[in-house]
Amino acid sequence: MRHAPSNTRNRRGVPDTARVRMTRPQHGRVLFLCDRPVSDPAVGEVAAELGYELVRARSLAEAIGHARPPGFALILAGYSGDAEALFESVRRLRGLLPSTPVIVHGIPKEAPFSLEAIYEAGALAVLHDPVSRPILKAKATFFLEAYANAGARHRAQAALEDTRARLESIIGLAEVAAWTLDVDRGTVRGDARMLALYGLPPGDAGSVPADIPVDAFFAALHPDDVPPTRTLLAQAIESGEPYHATFRVRADGGAWRWMLARGRCERSGAQRLMRGVVVDATVQKQAEERLRASEERYRTLFDAIDSGICVIEMLYDDAGRPVDYRFLEVNHAFVRDTGLPDAVGRTMRSMRPEHEQHWFDTYGRVAETGEAAHFVNEAAQLNRWYDVYAARVGPAGSRKVVVLFTDITARRRADLELRRLNDDLAEQDRRKTEFLATLAHELRNPLAPIRNGLQLLRRAGHDAAAATRVQDIMERQLDHLVHLVDDLLDVARITRGQVELKPAWIALADVLSAAVETSTPLIEANRHRLDVRLPAAPLTLYGDGTRLTQVVSNLLNNAAKYTPRGGAIVLAAERDGDEALVAVSDNGIGIPADALEDVFTMFTHVSHGSQAVPGGLGIGLSLVKSLVELHGGSIVAASAGPNLGSVFTVRLPLGEAAPRPAPDAAAAARPPGSLRVLVVDDNRDAAETLAALLAMMGHEAAVANDGHAALRMLAGLQPQIVFLDIGMPGMSGYEVAQAVRANPGWNGVRLVALTGWGGSADRARTAAAGFDEHLTKPATLAAIEAVLARIAASSPVERQ
Repeated sequence: MRHAPSNTRNRRGVPDTARVRMTRPQHGRVLFLCDRPVSDPAVGEVAAELGYELVRARSLAEAIGHARPPGFALILAGYSGDAEALFESVRRLRGLLPSTPVIVHGIPKEAPFSLEAIYEAGALAVLHDPVSRPILKAKATFFLEAYANAGARHRAQAALEDTRARLESIIGLAEVAAWTLDVDRGTVRGDARMLALYGLPPGDAGSVPADIPVDAFFAALHPDDVPPTRTLLAQAIESGEPYHATFRVRADGGAWRWMLARGRCERSGAQRLMRGVVVDATVQKQAEERLRASEERYRTLFDAIDSGICVIEMLYDDAGRPVDYRFLEVNHAFVRDTGLPDAVGRTMRSMRPEHEQHWFDTYGRVAETGEAAHFVNEAAQLNRWYDVYAARVGPAGSRKVVVLFTDITARRRADLELRRLNDDLAEQDRRKTEFLATLAHELRNPLAPIRNGLQLLRRAGHDAAAATRVQDIMERQLDHLVHLVDDLLDVARITRGQVELKPAWIALADVLSAAVETSTPLIEANRHRLDVRLPAAPLTLYGDGTRLTQVVSNLLNNAAKYTPRGGAIVLAAERDGDEALVAVSDNGIGIPADALEDVFTMFTHVSHGSQAVPGGLGIGLSLVKSLVELHGGSIVAASAGPNLGSVFTVRLPLGEAAPRPAPDAAAAARPPGSLRVLVVDDNRDAAETLAALLAMMGHEAAVANDGHAALRMLAGLQPQIVFLDIGMPGMSGYEVAQAVRANPGWNGVRLVALTGWGGSADRARTAAAGFDEHLTKPATLAAIEAVLARIAASSPVERQ
């Protein structure tokens, strides 16, 4: 006998618990009513062996408390010496559970009462004490199986009745009619329901006609449905295959109703009969049409949405982890926003095997929890950013997810670019602030000795030696100031694109010699050793010798500043294919690897930790790089690290690869002859000073202070060039230009716009208005000369 391990057993082997769960509780329950202190063990053993749940009650009241659904398959009532109590218990339990058999056990061999009384009370079997285990098992098995079979029959009968009722209800609601077609006679025999469906009159006194010509039924059909229905019927009769047809029949009130006809042709002796049914399918057809219309509206809306939409089905591995998804539906915008054509029916992994796992995890969580998700994330494999809303489709357990997404790649990149620009602006602002502080410091350094020198001269009186010493100091400091200002001006010109090279064929050796001569005082002051290594064969460049000398000199000065006293500097040049290679190296404090690119950035000072470095404006190397690039060359910095020296390498094109001067620069190098010029500007001082400059350049210049005056002077002066201010009151420069260009007699006049706006859009506007040139205020002498030279070069004007 087996019991659950947690149950304890008394000395007779019967479980002490009031209720014992057996291994097959689906067989039902057995009620064990006995108030003996120690029960017979055979009861528990037999119940356990048969696989029933044993429910113990020690009193009738307790047993009645257990007599609730689902009831019991068997009742075992034990005798403890009180016959009346036993009889009452049997009667009460049979009254409460009339279909449950009762076995009374524990009756002594010589019972003090008649056994018939027990049976009269309702017991079906009696077992004497001690209980025989085989007899109890046999009787219990009989009654339990009888109970189970009766229950099964009862359930089967109930199911059959329910099925019959449902079938009758369905047939009644569906309005199904039966019919038989006599193929050879061409008649149909149908029931009253069929006649009603076809709108045919019933027979006399409501009887059903025995035979009705088949054409009477076809006459009730919609004219468009008659030919295809006849064809289907003939094919079914000929082939013996089932007959299926859908058609319309006119109902009461003139409306058309849809019918579904089904049947099969059989041979009965010499007769060919087709038996079938016909069903009113109007409701179904209308539902299908509404569904079709709904689907069309859904598809129209689905495809009309400009955002990408897809319905996906999540796919999982054996461990239940989401690993992929299949596309079930997509709209037109989906392809545009993902670049995935023909996605329906395919999985994401099949199209993008490296698609990020976080997408599957997110959609899997939506399908599992039913909680919608709204997020922004990157699909790196698609090279796009998306704003996504995802929600589960269907009830709990559904694996479908609808995803609505917007491609925000451009916006994201714009945000990142805006953030980068903002960071760059912040960095430039920081550098500007640092530069201004450094500039103030650098300017004050030479000003201090100059001021001290002036005070010393006042006090020295006629001391010639002191005056000479002070003048030398002041001259050096003044040279330093001039150098600072020149560098600042060069940076400003390069920034505005106003640096004009004066190229010529020059020897590289001359450039290097001039640079060494310029930097020698600083190198000697720091007691450095300079090693100059020139190429064996002369190298010729086409460039601006002054600017190239400035490049090499700045590199030598830089090496001298950042090399400890007594260091070594090497200036080397050689030919490398079509390029001249110039390298300046030192054994100074070096450059950290992460700062090699930053050294060429404007206003940048590279940090060397706690090591003190010389001051400066941080524009020298930036200026060098700009000048080298203006010559079509390049420059790179290299260093093995802090305190390991630095190497700056310049590459410049040689021979025919060298840049030729632009036409503008060449024309600027040739001063034009004397020209008649009219200056038009409402600012009298500006007009007079510009006219004076033009006169100093050898030109004949007249002044007009408004547009009307300018137009009056044009006829008599006949100028070749007009410098015309744009923003004049009364009549703007654009209006003057329009009047000039409208007069054929002034076709040869060249117009130069004078304006404070110098952007590309401003230049395009003046060009469209008929101006030949565009000058941004305040115009420099070099800019004026360049404009005059370009005008002369493009189409020579008549000279005086």
